[in-house]
Amino acid sequence: MFAFIALCSRFAAPEASGARPRTLRAEKRTARLALLAAVAAILLLGGCSRVGSTRWQGYLEGDFVYVSSPLAGRLEKLRVTKGSRVEAGAPLFELERASEAAALRQAAQESKAAQDQLEDIRKGSRPQEIAALEARAGEARAAAELSKLDLARQKKLFDSGAITASDYDHARLTNEANLRAVDEEVARLDIARLGGRTDAVAAAEAVARAAAESEAHARWSVEQKSQSARQAALVYDTLYREGEFVSAGSPVVTLLPPSNIKVRFFVGEPDFARLRAGGKVSVAIQGVAEPLLATVSYLSPQPEYTPPVLYNRDNRSKLVYMVEAVFAPGAASDLHPGQPVDVEPAAQ
Repeated sequence: MFAFIALCSRFAAPEASGARPRTLRAEKRTARLALLAAVAAILLLGGCSRVGSTRWQGYLEGDFVYVSSPLAGRLEKLRVTKGSRVEAGAPLFELERASEAAALRQAAQESKAAQDQLEDIRKGSRPQEIAALEARAGEARAAAELSKLDLARQKKLFDSGAITASDYDHARLTNEANLRAVDEEVARLDIARLGGRTDAVAAAEAVARAAAESEAHARWSVEQKSQSARQAALVYDTLYREGEFVSAGSPVVTLLPPSNIKVRFFVGEPDFARLRAGGKVSVAIQGVAEPLLATVSYLSPQPEYTPPVLYNRDNRSKLVYMVEAVFAPGAASDLHPGQPVDVEPAAQ
């Protein structure tokens, strides 16, 4: 401002006497003053427009998805290229998995063996064994019936005094032994039909569950060697080439879903209080015909200095607040992180 006043005074100062006629000097001085007044008015209007502007500077930001495998291995097949777009479920890459496939086959066989053993214990004895026990039970019943009839005859003879007490006791004890034999054979038959004991069945069930878990883990290991896209996205970058060894957890492909593109802009303190989470803003992007509508999703609680990338004559060395806004689904599919944008409140 002081430099501007000095400049005006310089042009307005009278010239040395005798150089030109006084009238001509006055006309030139008047013209110079009019020109300077017009320039000052333009500068003043420009400065006022900048002070009262509600446009904020910002840029597009992307939340990238780094796709990796939790297991290490050689990159066997890279199925995408940098810059391409993939749909949900599209395969991205495959690591070598010969060892994991062999472990899966072994675990599957062990699981089947444990399950077969469990079923065998639950079934009890084989049908042929049960049939043999049933036959023995039938023989015991027949022997018991025969001894019962013999005991009845021996009792009549004993009552008549035809035989001694010793002969009668022998017939009676023989009948009792045959009856106990029937009970024993029937119990054996019932046990054979029941299958294994409760503790044995429980132990076999635990072994079968452990084998099934081992099989599931082996299958998971095989599946983790092949990764696919969880949602439609842009293949932002590929970090390995086929044949290279990939460490466990190292990203192989970087994806950028359209829903992960957002706008980040910086607002001065006077305008910060006007914004609310969920509010609408209009985002102007060079090369896009119409401004895009975005929803404010985050307002930083802490002020910060203006980022160097946004240096200009108006906001340099000022504290600003970072604000983030997200676009409607599908609106940001052709946008790219890093693009500069101008943001202003959306028309109500």
